[in-house]
Amino acid sequence: MRPVNLIPLEQRRGQNRPLRTGPVAYLVLGALVATLLGVTTLVLTGNQITDDKAEIAQLKKEDTAAVARSKRLAPFSQFASLREQRLQTVTNLADSRFDWERVMRELALVLPHDVWLVTTTGTAAPAVKVGNGGGGESASAAGLRGAVPGPALEINGCAAGQDAVAGFVTALKGIDGVTRVGVESSALPEKESGVGAAAGGGEEGGQECRTRDFIAKFQIVVGFDAAPISPSGSTEVVPPPAETTSTSETESSAGG
Repeated sequence: MRPVNLIPLEQRRGQNRPLRTGPVAYLVLGALVATLLGVTTLVLTGNQITDDKAEIAQLKKEDTAAVARSKRLAPFSQFASLREQRLQTVTNLADSRFDWERVMRELALVLPHDVWLVTTTGTAAPAVKVGNGGGGESASAAGLRGAVPGPALEINGCAAGQDAVAGFVTALKGIDGVTRVGVESSALPEKESGVGAAAGGGEEGGQECRTRDFIAKFQIVVGFDAAPISPSGSTEVVPPPAETTSTSETESSAGG
């Protein structure tokens, strides 16, 4: 037979006493779990805040060190920038400068023996005005000189005949950098005026070089179109020897 415990449940003792259950126990347990989770979250959040503060302090320290280092290196940066600016300025000046000395030296080398010059004017732009020193003629800016946007030589002189003028034009083309050579005029003295009248002066005065009836007086423009033009576009006369007018009167063996 199966034994039956006839003792009421509330009076039983030991292992035979049933557990008391109810909603209160679950509420207490839930509160404890919530409290534990809140404390854990609070601790983790506090640790995260502490780590973030430490990282911010480290970043501020590194930023301060970087700023101090940049201040120490600022003069070097400024010097490098100044160096680049000055180098660019020198490069621009060098690129826009025309070597008149070389041109005049080569002109002296190619000058034929039967050609002599009265005036030689070098200008960097057509609008540049240069006195001819003595009232000599010069190709106008509206003529051949005006067609050359860059540097050009305006040469006035005489030669022993038109063939000598043509030979001089050919020789001028051999100068380094010359892109074109134009003859503004080339004329022999008028027969009816007489050589003596031409040599005597008149309006042209000392600029007249036709002392013989076979001597041709010419005006030639030598262009350097490929030469760099100053970026400023200034039409002012550049320093010597770029904008100078030289006058040379050399006796020709033919005109002697």
